[in-house]
Amino acid sequence: MTLLRGVRSATVDTDRLRMHLLESGPEGGEPLVLLHGNLSTARFYEHLMPRLGERYRVIAPDMRGFGDTEPKALDATRGLGDWADDTASLLRALGIDRPPHLVGWSTAGAAIAAYAKSLPVASLTFLDPVSPYGYGGVRADGSPVSPDFAGSGGGAANPEVVARLAAQDASDESAFSIRNVMRALYWSPTYQLPSDREDVLVAEVLKTLVGDDGYPGDTATSSHWPGIAPGSRGILNALSPKYCRWADLVDLDPKPPVLWTHGSADLVVSDASPLDFGVLGASGAVPGWPGEEGFPAQPMVTQIREVLDAYAAAGGRVTVEIFDGSGHGPHVDAADRWTEVLLAFLAGA
Repeated sequence: MTLLRGVRSATVDTDRLRMHLLESGPEGGEPLVLLHGNLSTARFYEHLMPRLGERYRVIAPDMRGFGDTEPKALDATRGLGDWADDTASLLRALGIDRPPHLVGWSTAGAAIAAYAKSLPVASLTFLDPVSPYGYGGVRADGSPVSPDFAGSGGGAANPEVVARLAAQDASDESAFSIRNVMRALYWSPTYQLPSDREDVLVAEVLKTLVGDDGYPGDTATSSHWPGIAPGSRGILNALSPKYCRWADLVDLDPKPPVLWTHGSADLVVSDASPLDFGVLGASGAVPGWPGEEGFPAQPMVTQIREVLDAYAAAGGRVTVEIFDGSGHGPHVDAADRWTEVLLAFLAGA
C-alpha cells in the first residue's frame, strides 16, 4: 500500500545507524516524535499523521530491530537506552535542535523516559507504556520476585510466535501468527482493522529482526520458577526489570508536562496481563507456580499510576486519559478521540 497523502518516507544516516522514518507537516514545525512499540513500526502511526495539522513536524522512525531501519543489535543491558540514543542521533542528523514532544507507545514509554533523563524535551506522552519497573517478575513495589529476575526477558516469548515470525507467516491459520496476535492483543476485541490496512501492518511486523540480537533476544536459565531469566541482548531482555526502569522520572528537574493515555481493556500492560507469569501460573497454564507470595501478578497499571502520581506530587503536570473499551493501542482503535486528546495536551504544553 502506498503512503497516505501528506506522509513522506525517508532514510537517514545517523552517527549510530541508518534509520527509516515517516514524516509529515512543515519542516519548521515543532518536532513531534512518535516512537512505536515492540513488534510494530512507524506505520502503526501513519493514519494519525495527516490529522496532526500544520503546527508540528511529525517524525515516526522505525526503531532499532524493526521495520526498514538498519538491523543492528540491541544492547539490552542499557534497557531502552539504545532506542533513546538512536532517537537523539536521528534528530541531530535532521538538524533539529529544539526540544521535541515525544510520544512512546508500550516499549517506547521507557525509551522516551530515558531520553528525557539526558536531554531536554517539550513534553512526554506515555501511550499504554511498559511499567516503570519493567515487564515481568517484580512485586507491586518494583522489587524482583527472584534475585536473577526470573520470569522476564527473552525466554518469556512464546516459541511458536517467534517461529512464525521467522517463517514470515502472514496467515490467520494459527492463534500464534502475528495477524491473530495483533487481533487478540493490540486492539479492542470489538475493533477490526480494514483488511488492506491490516495486511500492511502484518507485513511491517514481519520485517522484525528475529533472533538473539532482536526479538525476542537471547535467553538464560534460572533455578527459580519459571526457569528462565533475562539475557543481555534483544528487545524482551531490554524490557526486563533487570535493565528497564523509569520510576526515577520523578526526579527530573525541570519536569516536562506528561500525558498518560491507556486502554481500559489493554491485555498487554495490565494489572492482570495474560502474558505475565504470575497470571499464567495462577491459571495453571504454567505448572509449578509457587503461589501468590512466591510469584504474584505484576500490577502494571497501578505501578504507572503511582509513579505518575508521585511525579505530580513533586511538581510535575500530569494529564491522564483512560480510553474505555480500548485495547493496547487506543491510537488505533479510538484514533479520532486519541488524536483530539493528544492535540489538546500539546496545545497546553
